[in-house]
Parts: sequence; structure tokens; C-alpha cells
Amino acid sequence: MGLEYRILGPLEVVADGRPASLGGPRQRAVLAILLAHANEAVPIGGLIDGVWGEQPPETAENIVQGYVSQLRKALGRDVIGTRGRGYAIAVPDDALDLRRFERHLRIGEDALADDRPSEAATELRAALALSRGPALSDLAGEPCARPIAARVDELRLVALERALEADLACGRHREAVPELAALIAEHPLRERFRALHMLALYRCGRQADALDAFRAARATLVDELAIEPGAALRDLERAILDHDPALDLAPKPAAGAPIEPDARRVLTAALSPASLPLLVALSASLAYGADREVVLAATVTSAAELGAATRMLAGARAELDGHGATARTAAFTSITPGDDLARLAAEQDVELLVVDAPAGLLEDARLLTVLDKAPCDVAVAVGERAPGDGAVLVPFSGAEHDWAAIELAAWLARSRGCTLEVAGASIGEGGRDASRMLASASLAIQRALGIAAEPVIVAPEPAALVEVARSRAIAVVGLTERWRSEGLGRTRTALAVEPGVTTVLVRRGLRPGGLAPRESYTRFTWTIAPT
Repeated sequence: MGLEYRILGPLEVVADGRPASLGGPRQRAVLAILLAHANEAVPIGGLIDGVWGEQPPETAENIVQGYVSQLRKALGRDVIGTRGRGYAIAVPDDALDLRRFERHLRIGEDALADDRPSEAATELRAALALSRGPALSDLAGEPCARPIAARVDELRLVALERALEADLACGRHREAVPELAALIAEHPLRERFRALHMLALYRCGRQADALDAFRAARATLVDELAIEPGAALRDLERAILDHDPALDLAPKPAAGAPIEPDARRVLTAALSPASLPLLVALSASLAYGADREVVLAATVTSAAELGAATRMLAGARAELDGHGATARTAAFTSITPGDDLARLAAEQDVELLVVDAPAGLLEDARLLTVLDKAPCDVAVAVGERAPGDGAVLVPFSGAEHDWAAIELAAWLARSRGCTLEVAGASIGEGGRDASRMLASASLAIQRALGIAAEPVIVAPEPAALVEVARSRAIAVVGLTERWRSEGLGRTRTALAVEPGVTTVLVRRGLRPGGLAPRESYTRFTWTIAPT
């Protein structure tokens, strides 16, 4: 029986895709203590202290033995072993979310120390994505939970600090400012968040705001703790006053510098100029990393329009550069833009073609040609509004086209540092909801993509899904293989025509997806049968 243990949130054990029954709070507390010391012997006295504190009942030892017996029935008799007058739970490293968190954190910190900020950001955001809320939140009233939760929550804050350091090193200071402001409101005495906020503001050209941020930090520390800011904050204030060049972002390679030959490429082409801001916002996330680049393309009908198109692309490239993404541009005349964009996708060996959806959606000949002929995955962005804050949502039924959407959504969620959600119907075959299928999908996503996916159960009707999507940053939906004959379908159409939802339609291509392992040469996919 395959077991997955989760303590980064409410205590959960998933057994072969299904949640295991763990009993009442004190029995769950015994399991939490064993997991916090996974593969180590815990004396029965330590379990008693963790469950009852300083006033255990006289029969506490017998009660703990009973709890262990019930846990063995739920998890397997060989999972919890007896070690003298104590117990130890056998947990493979990948089976405990805390261990995976710590591994991502360690790799991310090493990458940051080695001046590989893009890799560091990816690893650290993958660690943070494993969190489902405060550690052991369902056991908040139990004595054992407090020290475990305090340690885990401190690790999470460290990972947040390191992730934001990596973001700033990648040039994402504009995106970091609001996130840091929110973290400071939540943790006003944490000086590292204050320092990163000041640095982000300064790099945005807001020296006065950065100095105001220092004054606010000092006032809070003096009022709350009666202490002055630490040396790091004081030194940073002086460096900001002096415009110290050391505060500036390390210079990037000069424009036109060669790009790694094995870089993963995203081709972005706006069929309508009004859609360019949305496409640039998506591409900035999709090409976030040292091994990815964006190819920005525009087609025009006459040579007289080339100058304006080139200037438009140059502005978009500058914006992508501000987000830490590498971009090249190409503008050319075309009488068959769909064919030419598909040709360019093959010629540049891109993994993903991002294009906007004209008003006619699948009635537009240019878009139809791209969908028909591009060898790579095609992401069709609907609307003109750039995505805001919030989760990335994927309606999921287990079909192959849904996995293409999952790959793209996971790519977006990891780079944006937000939650990935998979939505399933509240009523399916046999009257069951889709939660078992979503749990299986989540396990596959975590194993293959390194990011957790949260389940969302919605009524099986388009209006219900649209209502959920309105509060999410992006909805990513897979196009079926029969899109040419059947069109979008009711659900995709409802999302596509909803002005309050940023929707991305994904048609899977012939090549491996953008998150496939490097050694893959065919489509990277899974199959989960409906349950």
C-alpha cells in the first residue's frame, strides 16, 4: 500500500489515492509526533508527554498502545514498528511532505549561494507550493502540535525569504513589492522582509519610498520591542541614501548575446495588438528561468507596417526584460499568418506557441490554421486583461487534453508562486464526486512536476465553474482532439466569453510538453481512469 504523509497543513495520510481514517485528535497526535521524528524511535514517555502534557491519566501507556494498534490497522502493521519501549514509523523520504519541502529548500539555498537565482526561485517556490496552511492546523489544541508547527512555520518563512531574494536577483522587483508589503503586514517584526521590501522599492526607482519603509520599520520595532533596527537594516538605509552601486541588479548579458542552444523556447504572437499585454504577462511567467526564452513575433500585411510592428515588439521585449525573461523579436509581412506562425514554431523548435483569441474564436482562419499545423502545444489566451493575483485553476476530467492543460498550469503556478487547483464535478459516475480522481491526479502531478495541486469540487454545470473561476487568476482548459468538429463545448465557451475570467485554452501538440523530462522524446502524459 502506497502511503503519502502530509503535515504541512491539516494532518493527512493518503493511502493509494484515498484519505486514511486516522481516528480522533489524540490518536492523530501520536501519529504527528512519530512523523515529526520519522524513522527514529520515540519513547512511549515522549508520546505521552506530547499527547497529554504534564497531566496524563494513569492508564496513558495503555491508551497510547491502543492508539498505535489502531494506526497500524489503518496504515499497515509494518509501518509502525516497536523499538524497545517506544515506536518508530518507517517513512521513505518522498512520502513525507516535510522531507520534500526541506529538500527543495536545501537545493534552492545552494543554488542561491552559487549565483543561480532562477533555479533557486523554482526550487523554493516548489517548496512553498507544498504548504496547505499552518502545519498540523487540525491539532492546534494538542500539546504536541505547537513545537512541530512552530518549527515548520519558521522553515516556511525562511523559504519565503529565500524565494524573494531569488526573485530580486532575477529582476522581479516590481512583482515582489506587493508580496513583501503583504508579508510585512502579517509579520511586522521580521526584519528580513523589511530589508527585501526596501531593496525592491529602491530597484523600482522609488528611493523615497524605500527610505519611508525604513522609517516605518524603525517605528514598529521601537514601539513593539523598544529596540533599534539591526545592523543589516541600518546599513541598507545608508546604502540607499548613498545610491550604492552594490544595490543595483547584477548586469545581464548584453542585448544580442548568444542564447544557450538547448534553451526552451516560447513563441508569442499577437493576432490583435490589443492582446499583447496579456500575452506578455503570460510569457513572462512561462519563460521565467535562465534556460527559457521568448520569441516575440508579429505579422503585418504590408512592408509599410513593419516599423510600427518592430517598435511594438521592442516595447514588449523591454517589459519582459524587466521581468527577468530573455526575448528575441521578429516582425514580417504575411498573407497567410497562421501558416507562417506554425512554420516559425517548427523552425525555432519551440515547445509552446502562445497566441491570442480573436473575437470569432474558432471561426478565425488564422487561429484555426495555427491549431491545425503547429507541432508544439498551443495556448490560446482569451481576453485582453492581464491575470491578477490568485490561483491557477484547471477543470479536470482525466482526459489526455486535460493533462496538456495541467502541464501549462503547473508551469504558470510554479513561476508565479501561486496555488495550482484542479476542479472536478460534485456528481460523477455512480453518484460520486470527483475527489478520488483529483487525489490521484494530485499525486501524479507532485511526482512528475514537483508541485502540489489542491482539489476543488464544483457543481457539474458551466455556470458553477465560471463562478469559481472569477476569483482565480487564470483558468487553463484543455481542448479535446475533436475541437475541429465539436468546437469549444459548453464549459469552455462559458469560460471564454466571461469577461471577468482570464482563460487559456490549450491544444496539445506532438512534442513533449514544457515540463517533460529532458530525456523524453514523446508526449509526456498520464492516464487516470474515472473513479
